[in-house]
Amino acid sequence: MDGSETSPNIGLHEYLMRSSVSSAGVRSLDVIVYLVNDEVIPLTVDGLSVITAHELHKIIRLVLHLPDVAQEVFALWLVSPFLEVQLKPKHQPYKVCRQWHDLLARFTKCSADDIQQDEPALQFRRNIFFPKAREYQISHSGILRLLYEEAKHNVLEGRYPCDVEDCEILGGLSCRLELGPYNQDKHTLSMFKHNLDSFLPPYICKRRSLLTALKNKGSRQSSFEQSLMNTYKEVTESSACAEEEAILNHYKEYLKKCHDLPYYGCAFFHGEIDKPAQGFLNRSGRKCVSVAINMEGVSVIDRKEKHVLISLKYTELSWDNTNPDEDEHTLWLEFDGDNEGTAVNKLLKVYSKQAELMSGLIEYCIELSQTESPVSDSAPGNTQLSEKRAKLRRQESVLCNRMKHLATIDYVDDGQEIKRVKPKRASSFFTRQAPHSYSFVQSSDTPTQS
Repeated sequence: MDGSETSPNIGLHEYLMRSSVSSAGVRSLDVIVYLVNDEVIPLTVDGLSVITAHELHKIIRLVLHLPDVAQEVFALWLVSPFLEVQLKPKHQPYKVCRQWHDLLARFTKCSADDIQQDEPALQFRRNIFFPKAREYQISHSGILRLLYEEAKHNVLEGRYPCDVEDCEILGGLSCRLELGPYNQDKHTLSMFKHNLDSFLPPYICKRRSLLTALKNKGSRQSSFEQSLMNTYKEVTESSACAEEEAILNHYKEYLKKCHDLPYYGCAFFHGEIDKPAQGFLNRSGRKCVSVAINMEGVSVIDRKEKHVLISLKYTELSWDNTNPDEDEHTLWLEFDGDNEGTAVNKLLKVYSKQAELMSGLIEYCIELSQTESPVSDSAPGNTQLSEKRAKLRRQESVLCNRMKHLATIDYVDDGQEIKRVKPKRASSFFTRQAPHSYSFVQSSDTPTQS
């Protein structure tokens, strides 16, 4: 994506001139870089048209007083509501921005008006290729604060769906980090009620309010503000150390809780999947999903309901992408499952113009993970509160795979053709998979292929 500049039409040229990073020259120019929480980093940059992401990254680190390791932890992104692109160190942000309309046309379903009006923001956020395990080794407060702010933003926005109990733990930690130690005179139920969406995902609070209204028959559920305040108290009481050390510990504890989510540190893509046929007329349709990809695997998340539909490690899947026609770009995910009690393989179709990007990212993550030196994935000890919560086994967790919500294809390869059957198949439809990992289910009445 770092090719030559394009020749925009008049309307697009006017749009580019309005962009915060669209006009440049040899003189110094002001550039605005955003953090994920919308905090602004104003910069004055020389030679903006030729500066690389690596060079701009160094300037940002100096402004934020971050150590050199931050070069690996964070990356520069160009983001808009339609597309998010992590820049490579060699990319020139100005040129990629000038190509933004081409990227939208290629990888989104944006209308011509959307393409002309959309303006990407330059964002400094976590590098998706930075291993989670290495975060445990970080002790710099500035880096931990940025990682915490980004994780909190993703939790509150529903990008990182969490169970209610976990949201309350994370909310309590946020209260402690942002409000200081609990004070019963200052931190009242009324205060939490008016600031609830600063600590808990708004979609969870709305669901609880609706559920309470429907089921209220004299026994009122514990309010979120009460639960949040109780957790805040517990977090404060568990901190028996100096304030600076307590802050670092709570940053790490918040991040460790997020590390348990399979989609922590992911790149997110827009897509749709088929709904299972329902009702007397077997009506079906499509469901909007987010496809989350990181160094560990792929998760498909229901964008409306904010829960996982399926989450797979690379050792559990094969994949490919196809483009049969202009409007049906497809990412295929193949994984083991069962059909009426019989072991089968399943194919899930994800319709997205970003299928090519997703497929390439999966392949790169697998290749990169094989070159990484092994690092222990065990975190430092957590507080007693988190250990107590971690023992709970929730059948309706947002992290559970929801196979009944997926319309998949079961098939068999008899050596001559692919046949959709119920339920057996002989070999994997795809050859793209992590080496020495995923093994297909073999049909008992089909010879094993050598």
